[in-house]
Amino acid sequence: MELGRREFLKIGTGMAGVLLLRPLSLTDIARAAPGQNELAFLVDVSKCIGCWWCALACQECNGLSGAFTPDHEQPPELSPCVWTTLYTWKDGDKWKYRRQACMHCTDAACIQVCPTGAVSHHESGLVQFEENKCSGCGYCVEHCPFGVPQLEGNTITGISQMNKCIFCIDRVANGQQPACAEACPTGATTFGNRAELLEKGRQRVTELRATKSQANLYGADELGGLHVLYVLDDSPEDYGLPTDPKLPDTIMMHDVLEWLGMGALAAAVAGFGFNYLVARFRIAREGGQK
Repeated sequence: MELGRREFLKIGTGMAGVLLLRPLSLTDIARAAPGQNELAFLVDVSKCIGCWWCALACQECNGLSGAFTPDHEQPPELSPCVWTTLYTWKDGDKWKYRRQACMHCTDAACIQVCPTGAVSHHESGLVQFEENKCSGCGYCVEHCPFGVPQLEGNTITGISQMNKCIFCIDRVANGQQPACAEACPTGATTFGNRAELLEKGRQRVTELRATKSQANLYGADELGGLHVLYVLDDSPEDYGLPTDPKLPDTIMMHDVLEWLGMGALAAAVAGFGFNYLVARFRIAREGGQK
């Protein structure tokens, strides 16, 4: 079937539109600040007593079968079978603790690099994970600024699998709290509306600064805003947190190359269309001269 000029222009314009007007990724432009209805955790390290109940509740609620032995000196590391643990450090002769799990970033590196869509944003702002879509590529492990995702391989099949905290989305959807927040006996981990927890966190930091000048709120703006906010009574580094977490340069370069490639393709489509019109015009002119 001959492709007429009008039909070609429609197709070419449509292809260019799809290429140039596709939805921007999180690293194409800065994502808007988290919305008023988004959810979050507020973790107040000054109230944490190192009881491990949050981690144990996570294990039980999610049916995680990994070996889990609470130990201040050698805490269990995050893995596909350990979604919540404690980061521990000693300040003089006193142990300090920080609940450690997925940070549920707004600008999430894991989402940017996941080739299968296994990691994505939930409407509440949380970073959800669909295990059945995971290919075990390990890109999320390589690029997360917080070192949260971890892979575990099957020695027989050679297939690796990632898993992580999913914020107990099923429980939340049924009006319950995430297991870790519900289990916390001191109120060190609270769950609720992110905007409200931000205000609560700022008030708590003001209180702590009366005796702890380095007290600060971590997560309000980092990586577009985290959905795990920390009230820290010392510097982020002391609690194993990067002061200024950033998306890796490799992600930014990936997006730049992607746009350059799409621009080249759009230019090729436009060039092909121009050549088509020139050829049609030449054929019509030669036909008229006969």
